[in-house]
Amino acid sequence: MLDINFIRQNPEKVKEGCRNKNVNVDISELLKLDKRRREILKEIEELRHQRNIISEKKELSEEEKAKARSLKEKIKIQEGEFKKIEKEFNNLMLLVPNPPFGDVPKGKDESGNLAVKKVGKIPRFKFKLKDYLEIAENFDLLDIKRAAKVSGTRFGYLKREAALMEFGLVNFAVDFLLKKGFIPVIPPVMITPEMALGMGYLEPTSDQETYFVPKDNLYLVATSEQSVGPMHAGEVFKEKDLPKRYVSFSTCFRREAGSYGKDTRGMFRIHQFDKVEMFSFCKPEDSAKEHKFFLAMEEKLMSALKLPYQVVNICTGDLGRPAAAKYDIEAWVPSQKRYRETHSTSNCTDFQARRLNIRYRDKSGKINFVHTVNGTAFSMRPIIPILEIYQRKDGKVNVPKILQKYLGFKIIPRR
Repeated sequence: MLDINFIRQNPEKVKEGCRNKNVNVDISELLKLDKRRREILKEIEELRHQRNIISEKKELSEEEKAKARSLKEKIKIQEGEFKKIEKEFNNLMLLVPNPPFGDVPKGKDESGNLAVKKVGKIPRFKFKLKDYLEIAENFDLLDIKRAAKVSGTRFGYLKREAALMEFGLVNFAVDFLLKKGFIPVIPPVMITPEMALGMGYLEPTSDQETYFVPKDNLYLVATSEQSVGPMHAGEVFKEKDLPKRYVSFSTCFRREAGSYGKDTRGMFRIHQFDKVEMFSFCKPEDSAKEHKFFLAMEEKLMSALKLPYQVVNICTGDLGRPAAAKYDIEAWVPSQKRYRETHSTSNCTDFQARRLNIRYRDKSGKINFVHTVNGTAFSMRPIIPILEIYQRKDGKVNVPKILQKYLGFKIIPRR
């Protein structure tokens, strides 16, 4: 949720932000509702003032009693009108996205995303390349058929060395981030509608990605930060405690509603996956720096795996509602001859903090909203380029050196 004062002072900028994010919100109507609700509130306050003047008298004439009754009725009518306008106003406010920063590339969809950095050499193979699904099938690392029997499409059993590799990635990421001062946390994977709304993921289109349990009135998280961000809802940090950085591990659940026909086989777009996530509460003036710090952490994790990757600056049309800026890291997948997303990191400024009322008290005693930054440490996706890039002519797969101490073996299969 944006600051209404910001919208009043920058209506054209907010309208442009909506257009750039392909979000249809009537900002002019929002401002009309805002003006009307303030007018009604002023009228209610004036009516209450008049009523208070009368009620302070010890004895009232019949005329004054009649006026008091009339004022009470008018207040009741105006309060009803105010509630109606306030509801319409709040519903529109929740639809307004966080405007993109000025340096975010403009674009209608993912085709407008801009690769800003490439790291590592694209490998060349002197033997016939196998894709990760063939490798996984050869060594019984992934079982999609049985998962389909048990759970339906877009599920899989991660098995044997692949399962151990996920554990290795998780342990490596947590070890690395603990040294950077991150606090480890295993959060709930189910959250209330209020908390989901506070994180900015229940507006049109985004709510299609989420799983909802009506009987319990709970949402399954679609991404790890959805349950970490609300941890401090309604709280006030001390300035000295910022930034407050968490590294969380959780299972995530996505409908993949908008991906019909895309990546129907394999591990790229599945309904359930595990994720190590970074999350930070920081001061407003530090969020851009914190965002770059998160990106640097992601790059160091990827570089340690020695996987070729590129950094992508996400364009306006591909940004989610809460994010003002976002970077993706995409690893090279040889069988597909293209880079595929393994990481993302977003600066959500005070958008989520306002909804969740998360603030901090500065040195002067003033209370301000914090900014929130999130970023992927590891999900299971890096296993895909690892299996392909580290494959050998004999069909086996080398394990990245950084993971060998976590796994206890150097080659797949180990048996």
